[in-house]
Formats: sequence, structure tokens, C-alpha cells
Amino acid sequence: MSMTEQATGAHHHPQPRPRSGGAQQPTIVEQHLTGAQSLIRSLEEVGADTVFGIPGGAILPAYDPMMDSSKVRHVLVRHEQGAGHAATGYAQATGRVGVCMATSGPGATNLVTPIADAHMDSVPLVAITGQVSSKSIGTDAFQEADICGITMPITKHNWLVTDPAEIPRTIAEAFHVASTGRPGPVLVDIAKDALQARTTFVWPPQTDLPGYRPVTKPHAKQIREAAKLITQARRPVLYVGGGVLKARATAELKVFAELTGAPVTTTLMALGAFPDSHPLHVGMPGMHGSVAAVTALQKADLIIALGARFDDRVTGKLDSFAPYAKIVHADIDPAEIGKNRTADVPIVGDAREVLADLIVAVQAEHADGHTGDYTEWWTDLSRWRDTYPLGYDQPEDGSLSPQQVIQRIGELAPENTIYTAGVGQHQMWAAHFIRYEQPQTWLNSGGAGTMGYAVPAAMGAKAGRPDRTVWAVDGDGCFQMTNQELVTCALNNIPIKVAIINNGALGMVRQWQTLFYNQRYSNTVLHSGPESDGKETAAGTRVPDFVKLSEAMGCVGLRCEDPADLDKVIAEANAINDRPVVVDFIVHQDAMVWPMVAAGTSNDEILAARGVRPDFDGIDDD
Repeated sequence: MSMTEQATGAHHHPQPRPRSGGAQQPTIVEQHLTGAQSLIRSLEEVGADTVFGIPGGAILPAYDPMMDSSKVRHVLVRHEQGAGHAATGYAQATGRVGVCMATSGPGATNLVTPIADAHMDSVPLVAITGQVSSKSIGTDAFQEADICGITMPITKHNWLVTDPAEIPRTIAEAFHVASTGRPGPVLVDIAKDALQARTTFVWPPQTDLPGYRPVTKPHAKQIREAAKLITQARRPVLYVGGGVLKARATAELKVFAELTGAPVTTTLMALGAFPDSHPLHVGMPGMHGSVAAVTALQKADLIIALGARFDDRVTGKLDSFAPYAKIVHADIDPAEIGKNRTADVPIVGDAREVLADLIVAVQAEHADGHTGDYTEWWTDLSRWRDTYPLGYDQPEDGSLSPQQVIQRIGELAPENTIYTAGVGQHQMWAAHFIRYEQPQTWLNSGGAGTMGYAVPAAMGAKAGRPDRTVWAVDGDGCFQMTNQELVTCALNNIPIKVAIINNGALGMVRQWQTLFYNQRYSNTVLHSGPESDGKETAAGTRVPDFVKLSEAMGCVGLRCEDPADLDKVIAEANAINDRPVVVDFIVHQDAMVWPMVAAGTSNDEILAARGVRPDFDGIDDD
């Protein structure tokens, strides 16, 4: 299998890099061990301190020496999907490589969803799987699955190891590939007989990755061209994606934005990369983005895209996206540049280095007397921001508003709380109504949209950052996919807090049925069978009873359904830090996410609320 060319830069990374020579040769360590012992020693050497996994026949040899390791903590999850999402949450919260482990066959295939999720969101992940003995590979042996073949499209690279001598080199390469360039998941599949055989453990190994030469330094000519366009533009916008967080470039982004004075939009994956409260921030773009952010991109004459990929959820109907804009596109992955939108100035490089060089280049333009005048642009932006702010209506029946629940969680949580979210309405409300001022405080499944992400990701984030409060904002649909990991949290002293936004339905799908399917609620009501004909009942939101379920899993279970009790219940949850806490918030079922751009339509068709289309008269579109 050839190495993919998508990873093209090196990030500043806290974990030790594999060493393969240099001026100061490290001391060579040689020990006679089993392949399994060699695997655990290799994990220790690359700095892995937490592994999420479940043992099984093929991987079992590795679990014996892991018991003796004082450096590697293993967290026994309840489902391999939980292991994968926990490793992702760990990686997103800490900036380190997340590690998950599973046995062959169904154990490995249960990791496919979180691996695909990490691939879409460029998360550094190492998945280690056991495989049947090398002589049995290809015979349809018990619990055999070609996991390398299965995951080839959703990993940066993967390895099948049948020689125990190859284990140290493979682990060193896996961590290097996962964490450099465009980060992403890799998979190491190790045959059982390679784990059982005796070998000589040698560290550091000689790594061999021909063709993998990530480019980090941007081309100076492209930087100068970008700086000229920025100072010449009248309506520039910074379109900031998750790559800025991956590159740890948030400080440089702030300096660059303030130097130029251009408005900043941060995608769903980039929330926290630029402070929400900053006056230059105009919000999140996209299908459910703020009116100001969506419109800023549509009316811009220059878009500076940094670590973003012109995803369909941001662009809407692609051929109508930002029709007046020239594009400066900076990305670590050259395959992303020009993939969806042609770039006038393509820049391949690490976002941190790109921004550092852009700052110098724009300063040089300023020194030559070339500065951009965005006064009229900011007049328009401020009007859109003031006229169409994010907001919501309180339910007329006196029930809980889901937006208010999420907003108060954000306002009452301790400083630097980390938030994870599932996928759907609650995810969008959490993006809108919690303020993100710091990087690595918002974790969600952006590209894949994986229901069930929130609880295990929160578990991984809390395991990696035990000093932080971690709130999982989940829907009642998402929660029922992976809630068993609350048992893992309870038994491993990982006291996360979970807010179930319980509207008794698959909320986002129901919203689409309301808007586009004549309110025919086919199979979106979660708490009743077909005989209910979709009718909602107050008692129905108790099936299952999330409070009892949470208590059965060793957590504190709370419920809130009266707005008058909201702050008291949240405060009670915040005060409990010795066990996981789950709060069942019974919310109004008909609340919708606004603004909205209907799928497949132009961003010009954005609705600020149901039936409310913004008026943008007076914009010069030349």
C-alpha cells in the first residue's frame, strides 16, 4: 500500500517524536522481549499515557504486559466505538495522539466509525488491533477481518505487522504519521503470533517513510501575493477552519486579524480558535451559521481561507458561493487546495507558519503605505450583526427552551470548561449559545456527523484533562447510542457531566420533516411505537427513564423540566465532582435551529427565522 500524499506538514507536538539519527545519537536500548512486551515498551517510548480499549483473543497477548506498565493507563470501555471516540476526545482536548485498542474481527470493525470520524476531522489517532495468526490470514479464520483493507480509505496509512522485530519501528512511524502534516488516524494491525514470539526490542528504531515529506514552510512569493490582495481588498473575510487549532496557531491568528482589521468567521470545527467575544468576530458560517458570517462570505471580494476545506455545509450550493471573491487558500494538505473552489493564491504550509509569514508581509505592505480601508464594509457587517443576532423564542406553554438550557450551562460552568456535543439540533445550539474564548474547549463530530460522539469524547477529554470540567451536551437520540460508556466513567473516576436535551425525538430530522415533509413525522419519535401515530405525551419522554438509567450506571441522575429550576439544577450538577452527573432536561419538542440554509440551496437563500429572509439591499456587488 502506498503512503497517501495528503499529510504535508509538521505540527508542534508535545509528544516525543520518533528519533532516527541526528547530531546527538541517543543511547540505544536493546532487550529480549515478546512482541507484546515490545509493543507496550514502544507505546511508553513514544509518550502514550492512556489507551482506551477492550481485550479479546487476538490482542490478548498485549494485555498481559500492559498490566505491568507504570506509564500506560488502560481504560476498559464498554464498546469499541466508545474507545475510538474517547481517543479522539483525548486528542482534541490535549493536542496529543489518541490511542485505542481492539481485538480482531468485530472488535476491529467496531472501530471503523470513530476512525472515519477522526479522518474527516483530521484528528491524530493510532488504532492498534490484534489480527489472527499470520498463517491463518486469508483463511476466514475465527474473528478474522481484513481491517487494513477495510480502513484503507479512512486512514492516512495503515500497517499489518507479522514480524515481531517490526513492532517498534511501526509504532514510531504510526505516531509520527498521525501527528505530523495534516493530522489523522492510522491503524496498526498486529498478528497474534507476532505478539507471542520472542524478539529483540531496539529503541530508537530506524524509521523508513519514503515519500512522506510534509511541507510546513509556505512559499514566500505566495505570501507576498496574499498580503497585496489583503491590503487592496475592500471586503475581505478571514475564513478560519479547524486546521488553525491543529497547528496551534490561535495566537498568530489573533495578531493577524487585529493587524488587518478584517472580519473573522470560525467554522464549526474552529470554534475557540478566535474569541467569540472579540469585536472582529462575526460568527460561524454555514448551513446554520450566523446571518452576518454567511452574508460576509457571500458579499466578500476576498476570502482568506486558513486550514479550512470549503465544506458543503459552509458553501451551500457551490457554484453560487461567494461569487465576487478572490480566494487565498492556505492549507497543510495540497489536495484540499482547489478541490472545491479554485484558489487565486494557493499556499501550502502549516497554518502557524503561514500566519507568521503573512503578519510580516502585511506589516511590510503597511510600511510601504498600503493599508486596506474596510470602513464601509464594517458598516454593513455591523448592521447585519445588529439586525439579525442569534436568538430564540421562549415556548408559550411555559416548558423549557433547549437554547436557554444550553446557554445557562455555558454561563454557569467554570472557566475553561470543555464542551463536547453529539450531532443535530443540540450541537448547533451548543455552537451558537455557548461562548468559546479559548482553543480546545469545543469538541464535536464535524465532518462525519457521528451520533453517539459526545459521551465517549467527553470521557476521553476528561481522562486527558482531569483538571478541567467537561460537559457533554447530548440529544436523547445520540445519548442512547453510546451511553454505556458512563459505566466506564463511573468505574474509572472520570467525572464528566452530561446534559441530555430531551425532546423525545430525533430533533434535526424532525425539523426537516416539519419544513420539507409536511410534518409527516416518520420514525423520528423516540419514546413511542407506531400505534402512537407520532403523538407526543409528557410521560413518553420517560422511556427510557434517563435518571434511573444513569443511576444504574453509577452516576448521579437529575431531571429538570421547569424553567424556574434551571439554574439550581445546573449548579447542583456543577457541584458534584466525584462521580459522573447526568441531567435529563425535558425541553420543548418544536424548537428549531435558526438561521438555516436549506440543503442544496444557495447561501443567498438564508433564513434568519422561519419565513424571515434578511434584506441586504445597498451592497455594492461590483
